[in-house]
Amino acid sequence: MRAWAVTEHGKPLQEIELPTPEPTGAQVLLEVTHAGVCHSDLHIWEGVYDLGSRGELRMADRGMTLPLAMGHEIVGRVVKWGPEAEGHVKAGDHRVVFPWVGCGQCAVCLDERENMCANGRSLGVYQNGGYATHVLATHYKHLVPFDGLEPGLASTYACSGVTVYSAIQKLLPLPADEAIVVVGAGGLGLQAIAVLKALGHRKIVAVDVSEEKLQAARAQGASDAVLAGAEGTTQRIIEAAGGPVLGVVDLVNGTQTARFAFDALRKGGKLVQVGLFGGEMSLPLPLIPIKAVTIQGSYVGSLGELKEVVKLAQQGKIPAIPVTPVPQNQADAALNRLKDGKVTGRLVLVAA
Repeated sequence: MRAWAVTEHGKPLQEIELPTPEPTGAQVLLEVTHAGVCHSDLHIWEGVYDLGSRGELRMADRGMTLPLAMGHEIVGRVVKWGPEAEGHVKAGDHRVVFPWVGCGQCAVCLDERENMCANGRSLGVYQNGGYATHVLATHYKHLVPFDGLEPGLASTYACSGVTVYSAIQKLLPLPADEAIVVVGAGGLGLQAIAVLKALGHRKIVAVDVSEEKLQAARAQGASDAVLAGAEGTTQRIIEAAGGPVLGVVDLVNGTQTARFAFDALRKGGKLVQVGLFGGEMSLPLPLIPIKAVTIQGSYVGSLGELKEVVKLAQQGKIPAIPVTPVPQNQADAALNRLKDGKVTGRLVLVAA
């Protein structure tokens, strides 16, 4: 198989040849047709996460090895399968691939919460993913039908869709007119607005540093938009929301966004942190109990949540986000477009 792989962190992706995997057990080999280019791919490409005053978290220390074909928003067609998958798949099945796989044996994996496995083996992170001609699904149960959906859009549900859905579920239930703040109006942010609309929410405040992305957020269905800046962002959020808020989903999660998001919370509010931009959060500790606030991390989502997102989309309830197809062999150029902030919605690599 061919892959557009990270061979050295921070350096251009290289087109390389790798042995095509031979599926065993419950594994399924698919030919990749679509693969989304996600912002977290930038961190994987660079090989580090910014931990602020604590330095850096290196992907190599977490078990990542090179060369690696990134890409965890994957749609492909079934080609071959192991003996345990017999009768569960057939050649030509077009499926979304759940990438957030674990060891398959621990308590959380057996409870179908593989995304919370302490020994995760996620596709595109610890195993080769969708920036390739083929991908090996670790189990047939990880293949999700998406009949009726455009495959490029369907691929985005494997990360951006399930990630925002899982984060939003940590805030709900809230009244439909109770403001929920979405920090970041890139691919994840537009997907979050779409999911909130699908769930019947009406008061959605989008926050971003780009007026162009805020325009896209309004078009996606945000009721209000706030331009973030060095000063006054918290107050602008509070004004747009009609007061301090009960719920914030921070899809950027950098030092500045964490601060203004926390400051916008009212008593009993919750900040759900999703993004991996990096830095650190400095808080006045008495305010946490005084305001009785919750700060909670949210890491992608479960297989069950992915199925729920796809079902909502198939029912026509999730407005489509903008998807721009890019030839598979232009993966490096697509990654750099994302790095330069020149993407509205999602770039999706498409096989020739």
